Amino acid sequence: MATTGPVADPDADFCYLTTTGRRSGAPHRIEIWFAVADDGTTLYLLAGGRDSSDWVRNLRADARCTVGIATRDAPAHPGEARVLDVDDDESAAARQLVFDKYQPRGHGDLAGWRDRSLPVAIDLGRADVAPAD
Repeated sequence: MATTGPVADPDADFCYLTTTGRRSGAPHRIEIWFAVADDGTTLYLLAGGRDSSDWVRNLRADARCTVGIATRDAPAHPGEARVLDVDDDESAAARQLVFDKYQPRGHGDLAGWRDRSLPVAIDLGRADVAPAD
């Protein structure tokens, strides 16, 4: 997939999302699957735990975040999260993009996970101040 944004390797297995702890204020980093929108500036993630996922709770409290691609020490790009609560075209596209990227990689049947997960969009380069890594 060719992209025009800051994501140098959209086919990488993981991204490293850093959020700000909603209670502690400390940075929290997770390794998570992702897919990149065609514009190259929006990442889509799926929260299998939906709103019970700590990283989703953190992003609801403070949408600013950073994302590194491929390796833990990759450059962190500032971003702003949008939790896609509404079942609309963007939510469906997010689910399908992540599913299409990982289903062929031999992770079993991901259809149920795709359909139940809460999609989250990370708009890169749109956060004024991002959490420290």
